[in-house]
Amino acid sequence: MATTAVNLPIHEHPLYPSARCIIGECDGCHVNGYMYNGYFCNEPFCFIWFHKECAEAPAEISHSSHHQHPLLLTNDSIDGPCDLCGQKLLPPCYSCSTCEFKVDLTCAMKPSPPAIEHPLCHHHSLVFLKKREEKVSCELCKDSIAGPSYSCLECDVYFHVNCIQLSKEVNHPCHSAHPLKLIPFESLTDDAETTCLLCGKKPAENMLYHCSVCNFTSCLGCTKNPPLLVIEHIKTHKHPLILFPRRIPCICDICGKKCEFAVYVCPQCDFVTARGCIDLARVININRHDHRIYLTHHLGTGYSKCGVCHENVNQYKGAYSCSVCPHYAVHSTCAVRTDVWDGVELEGTTEITEDNSPFKVVGDNLICHFSHEEHPLRFQKDDVFIHDEHKRCAACIHPLGFGSIYCCETCPFILHEKCANLPMKKRLVFGTRPYTLMKETTQLTDCTLCGIFSDGFAYSSRWLDVDVHCGSLNEPLVHDCHIHPLNFDKMEGHFCDGCKKNIDDYMLRCKACDFDLCLYCATLPKKIWHRNDGHPLTLCCEEKEEASDKYWCDICEKELDPSIWFYTCFDCGVTLHAQCVLGDFSRLVLGQNYWFGEKVKFGAVPNNRNTRPLCIQCQSRCKVSVILKERNEYNRYICSRSCLLSYLGEKI
Repeated sequence: MATTAVNLPIHEHPLYPSARCIIGECDGCHVNGYMYNGYFCNEPFCFIWFHKECAEAPAEISHSSHHQHPLLLTNDSIDGPCDLCGQKLLPPCYSCSTCEFKVDLTCAMKPSPPAIEHPLCHHHSLVFLKKREEKVSCELCKDSIAGPSYSCLECDVYFHVNCIQLSKEVNHPCHSAHPLKLIPFESLTDDAETTCLLCGKKPAENMLYHCSVCNFTSCLGCTKNPPLLVIEHIKTHKHPLILFPRRIPCICDICGKKCEFAVYVCPQCDFVTARGCIDLARVININRHDHRIYLTHHLGTGYSKCGVCHENVNQYKGAYSCSVCPHYAVHSTCAVRTDVWDGVELEGTTEITEDNSPFKVVGDNLICHFSHEEHPLRFQKDDVFIHDEHKRCAACIHPLGFGSIYCCETCPFILHEKCANLPMKKRLVFGTRPYTLMKETTQLTDCTLCGIFSDGFAYSSRWLDVDVHCGSLNEPLVHDCHIHPLNFDKMEGHFCDGCKKNIDDYMLRCKACDFDLCLYCATLPKKIWHRNDGHPLTLCCEEKEEASDKYWCDICEKELDPSIWFYTCFDCGVTLHAQCVLGDFSRLVLGQNYWFGEKVKFGAVPNNRNTRPLCIQCQSRCKVSVILKERNEYNRYICSRSCLLSYLGEKI
């Protein structure tokens, strides 16, 4: 990958030339497809790529359709369509500072002529037409035309602008032995190659180019924009790489994965690479690891599983590895996924080591924590508290009573030891931006990952706030509920083995056992105090589906499904629903008032009255330990998140 950036008027940041082949949309002409030898932006989270000719568009041009004044390149949004093709105008584009004339990048750089006397695709002359109101089909590829087109007035037929340079027969650079003929997809024989040998996809169009002698097939896209025959890139391989346009199953030497279409080879070294693996970033950060990882073309021994997909890695092929963690490796294709990598090449940059500790040691068993800088906190090892629901950790809002703590001797501020040691910055799988630990956010954290409101600490990024319960989950997660470590995944239509509810987002799972766990169940405390029992309650996550005895919840007095996780007291034998023990508001600060919307104010209060209050929404007795009390003259109560959202919906 090139290390020399150039400043071009097309983009606000410097752009780097790259030999990499990617599939995507050019941010200049907004055409989707393969890009070869283009430019990219190396700023974090920019993910900008341009065709070479689009990136090098000049700041000012003279245009044949507007001789009066020069046109200036702008990245500002301009209302109205392109004055030449009638399509919606997307930046960057060219406009006249004097007149209202404006054109998109394609019409500016490669303006379509108003008429073509001798087109390749047709035996009559064609005239250019702007966007039509009624849809018509392209005479060449048979696909619908949504934008500008060319028309033959004699035959009443239409052509895509990109199809007019195609003919019934073409000499393709990737198959020079014979011309390729344009034929309908349906006309192929049963033993003919129906897949494009260059991109590996079945042609989306009704037409394709085919050589009946060699059984070579190319889609229209790879005919219009063929891949490069030779690529020279010394960081990928020391010799020139030659395109091999045949279907041949092989293993890419860079990513270690199987590929069989349009690979690049070095016959001298027996080196094979998929075209998407040429010029990969060499040093990157990913959201699943705390250190930089480095691209190597030969991984070597000592590695077993990819750190992203958790499938096997090939020791004889390339991958990304960590110089700090000796057994950590990631498939190269997994590492550069847009949901894993922030898009920044770090080669040649100095790694900055930041102090990630949330506190400073100021004395013997004394720390100054960032969340409570006014007073030092004293460490108390394995301190035992009489259960008091008002004494809670300021970070996770869970009650005290298990493990060591840090407490302030001046005011009632307490942190669990684990919470006091949460790092200030952390990379989480939920986004590519680093997360920062915050003692308070601009508003109540509504964690979309576990579905719980929280007023404790949160890990915050630009787009998402994650409460510390979800933010402290590390991969792989060793959980008492399962014999194997669990890893993050994002899927739809799976059911949590803890609560049996549907999961359509991030989960923790064991692929080998098809075991799935939602983040709410993954963050349930193993032990907890509850006012219904004088002993600690323990989370029970063992399958009891074949139990002959019936189980009953001592809080709601309803039958308990033993296949769903629940809490039990091993001294008394009581069983309780996990939802009844915790509820939806257990991570709110007791006595604190919260605004929901502009007019509705609730306070978090303990449900410790002799007579349980009625919920104003579901009209049931509130059974959970923490409920919401409306702060107005009515003093009404809400028992759950679903009741709160329904109530707020009626207020709006």
